[in-house]
Amino acid sequence: MDFLVAYSRRSRVAPDPQGLAISLAPNLRRDRVSYSGTLRQPLRFREAISALHDVVISDLRFKPRDKSAYEAYKAQERERENQIRRSIARDVRTELLARATEPIPPGLERKFNECRSRYWKARLRYSDILARHDPELWRLLMPCDPVITVAPDVVFFECFSADESSYGCLSVDRALFTNERDVALGTTNVDYSWDLYEHFQKLRSYRETRFEIDPAGFGVATAGSADYREEKIDLPSSWLRGFLQLQSAMSLPMRRVPIALEGLYNVVAYLKRHRAKRSPRGLRFELEPGKPIHLVLEPWEKRIVLPDTPYPGKRPETIRTWGRDRLRVLARLLPLVERAEAYLLGTGLPSFWVLHLGGMRLTLGLSGWTANDWTAANALDQIAPPAEPSNDLMGDLADVFRQQPALTFAQIQQRTGAAGPYVAAGLNRLAGLGQLIHDLPAGVYRWRQMLPVALSLDQLGPENPETVAARDLVARRRVQVTKDDRRPDGLRVLEGKIDGSDKAVLLDADGRMLRGKCNCSHHFKSKLRRGPCRHLQALRNAAIGGTAQTSVERWFEALWN
Repeated sequence: MDFLVAYSRRSRVAPDPQGLAISLAPNLRRDRVSYSGTLRQPLRFREAISALHDVVISDLRFKPRDKSAYEAYKAQERERENQIRRSIARDVRTELLARATEPIPPGLERKFNECRSRYWKARLRYSDILARHDPELWRLLMPCDPVITVAPDVVFFECFSADESSYGCLSVDRALFTNERDVALGTTNVDYSWDLYEHFQKLRSYRETRFEIDPAGFGVATAGSADYREEKIDLPSSWLRGFLQLQSAMSLPMRRVPIALEGLYNVVAYLKRHRAKRSPRGLRFELEPGKPIHLVLEPWEKRIVLPDTPYPGKRPETIRTWGRDRLRVLARLLPLVERAEAYLLGTGLPSFWVLHLGGMRLTLGLSGWTANDWTAANALDQIAPPAEPSNDLMGDLADVFRQQPALTFAQIQQRTGAAGPYVAAGLNRLAGLGQLIHDLPAGVYRWRQMLPVALSLDQLGPENPETVAARDLVARRRVQVTKDDRRPDGLRVLEGKIDGSDKAVLLDADGRMLRGKCNCSHHFKSKLRRGPCRHLQALRNAAIGGTAQTSVERWFEALWN
């Protein structure tokens, strides 16, 4: 998807008569958004925005061992050998010139150097073209600019990591600012660079720091300015779909698990000192109502007990999450944390960690795995609403948010008059299209349009073909469920036939597939690692059964309760 941004100048941190001024350049291709206020706690803001920067640049995908020192040594040896060769060649050339009968044409060496320079310039230009058209390299070297939203009560920043597995949202209460002026509510992109991050480190408590989304760029003819720049960014479909599927996951009901500060510190410290050499590499939550929460680090089985933190849930369960090394980006914020909590969807599904920093909150969203394919491997399709919200309901939801940009679920249901399951399905769809965000710590849904124009499902890339084919199998009644048993441990065993072939699948309490049996090529090659095949999905969908109304009500009841 092509995304056009234009900035009047670079964002910067510069001295002013009172102290420092953080001036962020907004995207001129979007509606006017501006804000100006003096920070009450510049040190806390510095640490929080720096942690958000660490989320942006985090990339925990496998990388080969760094051999730069060895390569430098080999380069030095080659240079020493080349010097010896050049010395010998110079001596031989001098000897040959002394015996030559014809003189060397004048300017030969200069022409040779010009030709060589022309060749290398062309080669470097070609290399730059390749870099611009390689989406993976582009995402690694030039992450998309952060999104900033000015709301009536908060200002919050959002970003997505280079490896497309981590999401960060820093929310700052407007009560932390003084002398507010030139406030224009809305969402925009802001120019962000590595130099700006370095300037953030200069913030101090002994001098006044003013924060502003510079409105000047909207009031002048910036196209003729020397600092004006316009970029056309081709957003990779995987990045866009991953970001929005994470927003969609945030809109679903989740289990809230309070995390004591000492427990979070122990997790981060242990991960920093130890490195797992074998699987599993999960973080296991052992939860029992009214009893202390247990965090278990695998494969060491290191148990961290939170004695003063009972689990407020209604039923005992064990939830495993992966990608725990990404929690190390929170280390910088530990001295500032007042309390923390984790929001869990289920085993292997995305998790969200919220840190309360005294007037600021950092939300860190983690995909099920670090090397994650959002469209297939994280099983989000398995917990998405099984029914489409109507166009009338979607219109009503949008009208409600335009009247008031932040609402609780109960307020939304009251104003629309729709049933809870369909309101939840509608909010999930709006979040998946980039129109709103679920503010977990505040418990409200906020209207926030991530891009200047409303997205469509076609712009998010094609839907998983296995999921589409599964719906088609169920619609054509080609699925026959022969066994549906609940085991004492809460797991569900399904067996059936599809076109005369036997299929079987094991589901957990969340309806997520744990194991499956199928003879198709998709399942034979990758089992469940790249998402379940169409036959296992069809068997599960057929077992849910009922009409669309019954299905969506069951979906809502299972998640909400």
